[in-house]
Amino acid sequence: MDSDFSAVVIIPARWGSTRFPGKMLHRMAGHPLIEHVWQRCRQARLVERVLIATDDKRIQEVAEDFGAEVLMTSPDHQSGTDRIAEVVELLEKDQEAPQASHIINVQGDEPLLDFKLIDRLAASLKALPELEIITAATPLTQASDHHDPNMVKVVLNHKADALYFSRAPIPFHRDPMETESRLVPLLHLGIYGFRKDILKRFVSYPPSPLECSEKLEQLRALENGISIRVMITQHHSRGIDTLADAKAVEAHLPTSYSF
Repeated sequence: MDSDFSAVVIIPARWGSTRFPGKMLHRMAGHPLIEHVWQRCRQARLVERVLIATDDKRIQEVAEDFGAEVLMTSPDHQSGTDRIAEVVELLEKDQEAPQASHIINVQGDEPLLDFKLIDRLAASLKALPELEIITAATPLTQASDHHDPNMVKVVLNHKADALYFSRAPIPFHRDPMETESRLVPLLHLGIYGFRKDILKRFVSYPPSPLECSEKLEQLRALENGISIRVMITQHHSRGIDTLADAKAVEAHLPTSYSF
């Protein structure tokens, strides 16, 4: 790896969930949900460490039992990004540990995540040092999903930087016959790569008006002039928000890992 580039994956994992409390430890195909995510992240080749960040002893104990490196964080964080920023501070205090220049945030409820996507984001961050944040999106092919507020949409500029994220259907087709064939809605995927200095800057800002309205923390970055590059992928990783989601995804998960 480039001596100036070093990436670490941090998986924020909390116990509380409005619709599915304790989902991180929900067993699927014989393993807790968080282990499936961790195992996939471990397959990435362009990252040096994979850590789980949690504020819950139950998650810590289970994660350490399956071999994960876990850091305990404050229970007061309002977002996964805030939790990750605390982990970065903890890592910086360990002078003997290698210091990462970039952080990749992988959601703890994405057990179908393609590890190759992590490497694609890391490769872009390495090749383009000016990138501040990078994330991913995939074409949204189900018409009903475009109107689902749980499916976050994103629109881009000509450089593939995000213009806006929304739970509402964007872009709005005033003349569907003319525009729908040229504009395929994009579904935002919950993975982010940060330059470390940008991560610190991001969490220094208070929650922004658009962020509070949409309940989408990435809007805080846009409102404060931080650019977000969006990588397009055909991979669609379904997150786990409910028990029904877990049942639907379980059949696609391996019962063992070896690599």
